[in-house]
Amino acid sequence: MRVIYLAGPLFTEAERDWHRKTKGLLLEQASRRGEPIEILWPYELITAEEITALGVGSRAEIFRRCKAGLDRAHVLIALLDGTQVDDGTAWEIGYFFATKAAEATIVGIRTDFRRAGESEHAIVNAMVEMACDVIVNTQAGLVERVFPALGEIVRLGRVSRSPTRA
Repeated sequence: MRVIYLAGPLFTEAERDWHRKTKGLLLEQASRRGEPIEILWPYELITAEEITALGVGSRAEIFRRCKAGLDRAHVLIALLDGTQVDDGTAWEIGYFFATKAAEATIVGIRTDFRRAGESEHAIVNAMVEMACDVIVNTQAGLVERVFPALGEIVRLGRVSRSPTRA
């Protein structure tokens, strides 16, 4: 099964709502196309109750589960809105970029019209921008890029993914 990892800040209700809406849109499109996908979203990888029960160990468990999700993913979708890219999202992009298989894809989405990069023509920080295979500015644009990328993975016969380094 092809796996999509949704990266982005999840600290506010608005951010979590955006991710829920995006996940729902992708699942709906996949169903219409008859394409089975799994969507991993860090907010759903560990519950608030587990975090409380783990106490100080929760940080290590959150890291382990998110990293394991990235290691399984074929496509990383990264929400790049804000005056600067969320630091956890930037890490997820960098890790995925460094370990991704040749056919894996990073799709950034920036709906924020504010300038956030180092130069006049930058979209976001150069390191984040250059790691992305494409950056779109709408959810419709996201769908237009994600499903062809997933189709390429199937065409190449590479549905399982393991990281290139530990």
